[in-house]
Amino acid sequence: MSDTRRRVKVYTLNEDRQWDDRGTGHVSSTFVERLKGISLLVRAESDGSLLLESKISPNTAYQKQQDTLIVWSEAENYDLALSFQEKAGCDEIWEKICQVQGKDPALEITQDPIDESEEERFEEMPETSHLVELPPCELARLEEIADLVTSVLSSPIRREKLALALMSEGYMKKLLQLFQVCEDLDNREGLHHLYEIVRGVLFLNKAALFEVMFSDDCIMDVVGCLEYDPALVQPKRHREFLTKTAKFKEVIPITDSELRQKIHQTYRVQYIQDIILPTPSVFEENFLSTLTSFIFFNKVEIVSMLQEDEKFLTEVFAQLTDEATEDGKRRELVNFFKEFCAFSQTLQPQNRDAFFKTLANLGILPALEIVMGMDDLQVRAAATDIFSYLVEFSPSMVREFVMQEPQQTDDDVLLINVVIKQMICDSDPELGGAVQLMGLLRTLIDPENMLTPTNKTEKTEFLSFFYKYCMQVLTAPLLANTVDEKKSKALQEGSTKINPVCPGALRFMRRIIGQKDEYYNRYIIKGNLFEPVINTLLDNGTRYNLLNSAIIELFEFIKVEDVKSLIAHIIDNYYKALESIEYVQTFKGLKGRYEQEKDRQTLRLNRSVLLYPSRYRRDARTLDEDEEMWFHEDEDDDEGEAVEKSRPEEEFPESYGKYMEAKKVKESDDKENFPTQTPTGSFKFTFSHSAGAANGANGKPAASHAASTAMVGLVDYPDDEDEEEEDEEQSPRKRPRLGS
Repeated sequence: MSDTRRRVKVYTLNEDRQWDDRGTGHVSSTFVERLKGISLLVRAESDGSLLLESKISPNTAYQKQQDTLIVWSEAENYDLALSFQEKAGCDEIWEKICQVQGKDPALEITQDPIDESEEERFEEMPETSHLVELPPCELARLEEIADLVTSVLSSPIRREKLALALMSEGYMKKLLQLFQVCEDLDNREGLHHLYEIVRGVLFLNKAALFEVMFSDDCIMDVVGCLEYDPALVQPKRHREFLTKTAKFKEVIPITDSELRQKIHQTYRVQYIQDIILPTPSVFEENFLSTLTSFIFFNKVEIVSMLQEDEKFLTEVFAQLTDEATEDGKRRELVNFFKEFCAFSQTLQPQNRDAFFKTLANLGILPALEIVMGMDDLQVRAAATDIFSYLVEFSPSMVREFVMQEPQQTDDDVLLINVVIKQMICDSDPELGGAVQLMGLLRTLIDPENMLTPTNKTEKTEFLSFFYKYCMQVLTAPLLANTVDEKKSKALQEGSTKINPVCPGALRFMRRIIGQKDEYYNRYIIKGNLFEPVINTLLDNGTRYNLLNSAIIELFEFIKVEDVKSLIAHIIDNYYKALESIEYVQTFKGLKGRYEQEKDRQTLRLNRSVLLYPSRYRRDARTLDEDEEMWFHEDEDDDEGEAVEKSRPEEEFPESYGKYMEAKKVKESDDKENFPTQTPTGSFKFTFSHSAGAANGANGKPAASHAASTAMVGLVDYPDDEDEEEEDEEQSPRKRPRLGS
């Protein structure tokens, strides 16, 4: 259906008294056989599905609000609203509802909602008692009017009647004119009564009254009445703040007068709710639900109108990023976008999605990259708030943008590096900005946020990007703290002084290893990162302190968790330096794990050769296939706790490709790495005994069997039984130190 008059959004009120958007569609009124009556039907404009099917009940109270809203309750705690694109469509459906109920379409409400507890009492009352008679709108009767307004708040029926009376004959406007008279006469008693009257009218919770009270010619008088709280010695100066301090600034001229008026109104009503009115009690909260809805729908309309004006937004972006723009102007522009994004939080997910996609298409992220690096603290703070909205809404959208940047810019001005630098250089003594940016950075690099079904390679791609372009920026302060130590290292040769930064770096490494992620383990192996840890352990000597315990716990964790790749790396490269440490059994236990794994590999290969001897006449790739089969079939060796591993070619496609290529190149050398039979019938392996050999030339994995088995899913094996056994060799008096 192309008729925009019938285009509506369907809303339902949730338990938190907030409106949830149920979708956009087109409304019609038709007889539904199943419901036995004229009903409102809304079909989604996207797929024609039925968003709403509601019979127009003769006893339901329908309300028309703000010319484009129809609100009603279908059951207890189930409120519905139709928000029309055009006033004409709202009027058309409203007339149909009134026709079914036999009501005058000129009314703003079709029924008086009857509270069940009062219904029986209401029916017994004489007809004349149904009406609320208002005293004449005169200065002398203000106290009487205030008492009347206050007295009806506990009765839903009387609230409805009073609201109808106040809307008739322009009564509210006459009351507000009396306010001007009282203020001119400095009649404090009358002003205090008007405070009670206006506050009570707001608690009547009627949108039709709000339309009058919040209109341009009435709202400032409403604010004025609320300044004269009888509990205060001196009145507040809310009008002065709204007219002088909080002046509206058009960063780009808004030509739509309706939009400008809506922005003014929304700001002032929000101020009334948040600042002027006291915090409502539990009893009073329900009295302000319509006020909350009034603000909500205003914000939705403002965001929609601004979003559709691409010329306006394009001009804002152009001036925001223009170097010639004055600092004061830029501050106003970025604050506008901050408020714009804050308003967007009133939208439902599908509408927010469209909102942020619009901003992304217009270049919000490149703009933030520029303004977040500026010197102005206020500009940076507002830009950070905008960035937080984008990250919280869609981390993937931000990641996709930053991964495209290296092709267009230098590493120093990458968006994430700008964020890191702002975090490191925060001038706030309490580090408020740094903490906020740290949380955003954590969200962006958290692997758990990278499992989007639409982009299965996001995790690998983004982490590779981050380590290549950003990690050195993040770790620069840590490295800077140790640079003086490195310079003086030559002068301190033989000293047992421990680098004061070492405990911070050690905790960092322990946290990484605690992830038990082979992606990180490969980086540790490639960089020989255990060497400074072991050197620190040896430098610490025989002292039993927190540093010693922390390092021992690190290796104990690797042993207990059986991190095979790290165990092989440690034993192959550092065991000669560690075997003299006998006051704990940790390192002997690591060696035992290492030997057990070698024995398991040998056993599996023996079984493979015995059962499939002809297969060993094929190429080296076949060996890996046979082993893979045995690793999965040999279930009787494990203890019921299979370790689930991902396939290397899936998680590390680039590394795996290089590895397989290296295997093909070295086929001619396979014989010396191939298991050979010893005189005793067992098999032995050629293991690499250096970090360079373990990683292959130029950092590539070697095509040895040890390297390949590190990727294969293995099983846990029982605790070492020989951990308590002592080596035959006595430990040397002085521990050796690893070469740097």
